[in-house]
Amino acid sequence: MPRPITDPTTLALGLALAAGFVAFLFVGSILVPGSKQKGAKLADGTRLTYKLNGLALFLVGAALLAGGTYLGWVDLTVVHEHFWGLFVAANLFSVALTAILYLTAKSERRRGLGGLISDLWYGVDLNPSWLGVDIKMFSYRPSLMGLAVLNASFAFVQWRELGELTTQMMLYQAFTFVYVFNYFQFEYGMLYTWDIVAEKFGFMLVWGDYAFVPFAYSIVGWYLVDHTDPIPTWQAGALICTFLLGLWIFRGANQQKHEFKRNRETKIWGKTAETLDGKILVSGFWGIGRKLNYTGEIMVYWSFTLLAGDASIIPYLLPSWLIALLVHRAWRDDKKCRAKYGELWERYCQRARFRMIPFLY
Repeated sequence: MPRPITDPTTLALGLALAAGFVAFLFVGSILVPGSKQKGAKLADGTRLTYKLNGLALFLVGAALLAGGTYLGWVDLTVVHEHFWGLFVAANLFSVALTAILYLTAKSERRRGLGGLISDLWYGVDLNPSWLGVDIKMFSYRPSLMGLAVLNASFAFVQWRELGELTTQMMLYQAFTFVYVFNYFQFEYGMLYTWDIVAEKFGFMLVWGDYAFVPFAYSIVGWYLVDHTDPIPTWQAGALICTFLLGLWIFRGANQQKHEFKRNRETKIWGKTAETLDGKILVSGFWGIGRKLNYTGEIMVYWSFTLLAGDASIIPYLLPSWLIALLVHRAWRDDKKCRAKYGELWERYCQRARFRMIPFLY
C-alpha cells in the first residue's frame, strides 16, 4: 500500500530515488555506446548531432533491474510504496530544472513579468546541452523508462500479494513494455518531431516528461494491482488485436513519414513513394488518411485502459484527454497545412479524404 505523502520518510526517499534514477540515466547517456545521427535542419540552417543509445540504455537498465530483483538486491515494492513521494519529487525536480534552464539559458531572455512567465513556461533555449547531452532529447528517457519502472513495481506487488499475475496485469506489462521498447527502437524518428525541431525546452515540456507521462500513463497499472476479476478470453484477444493494430498504424505511419523526409525515393509498401508535386506524401497510410498516426496512438492507449474494466473511471481520463488533444491537433494541423500549401492541400484532401477514421472522420 503506498504511503501517504504526510509520511516524513516518503518524500525524502522519493527525492533520493528520483535523483539517483535520473543521474544513472544521464551518466549512462554519456557512457553507453550508440550511433550518431544528424537531426533535422533547424530554423537557423544548422543540424545538430545526436547520440542514439536510448535502446541500449533501456536494455541495460532493464537487465540490471531484473537481475537485481532476481538476486534479492532490489525490492520493487519500494517504488509502489513511495509512489506519492516519487510523484512530489518529480514535480519539485521539474520546477528546479525549469529554473536552472532559465538561469543558464544562452538565448536572450524576454523582459518584464509577461516575458518571465512565458520564458519559464515555453523555455528560452531550443536545444540546451550539458556535457554533450541534449537535455530535451534526454528527458524522454527518465520519462518513459520511469514509466516502465513504475509498471514493473505494480506487477511485483501483485505477484507478492497473490503469488501470480492476473491476465490483465500480464497483458498490461506486455503492452507497455513493447510500447516503450518500440519508442527507443524508433528513437531516431524523434529527431524530426515538432518537439525536438521547434519547441523550446521550458516547464511545459519538462513537467510533461518528468511528472505527467510516468505517473499519469501508469495509472492503469495502479488499479490493476487490486482489480483481479478475470476477463474472458475473447476480450483479452480483442485487446491484443487492438494494441497490435494500433501500434502498427501509429509507428508505421510515423516511420513512413520519417523515411520519406530522409529519402524522397524510399519504398513504402513495396513501391517508390508517391507524392503530390514532390511535396506531400500520398503513399502508405498517408494516402488513406491525413492523421492516421493519431488514430493508432489512441487505439494503443485504449487497449491499455480497457484492461482496467470497471475498476474506476480514473484510468479512462487519459485516453479521453488524448482523444480531445489529438482531434484538436489534427484540426490545427489541417488549418496550418491549408494555409501553407493552398490548392495543393485541397488536392491532397481529395486523395486522402479522411482525417483520422476512414469513412467517418
